[in-house]
Amino acid sequence: MAELKLRSKDPDSLRRIIESALSERLQSVMAGIKRTEERIIELETKYQLSTKEFINRFNNDELSHNFDFDEWIGESRMLTHLQEMKESIDEIDFVN
Repeated sequence: MAELKLRSKDPDSLRRIIESALSERLQSVMAGIKRTEERIIELETKYQLSTKEFINRFNNDELSHNFDFDEWIGESRMLTHLQEMKESIDEIDFVN
């Protein structure tokens, strides 16, 4: 685990600033996850496929290219990225 040290004349203020920035970023990431999940659910419903099944079938050339499929792949990748970002933020711990 990496550790980052910051110095400030007012460490309490610095901590509040960083905590606030992390909180805002986490809220933004969570909103992105929600929007992405909603779009994925729309596509899964429309095509009656789970995302996992869609990707497997798409990668095996069982499905033709179309705009929805390109978007679905992008949304799936975005969801993974956002979930990883959320996990990274959640793992941040302040030590004295």
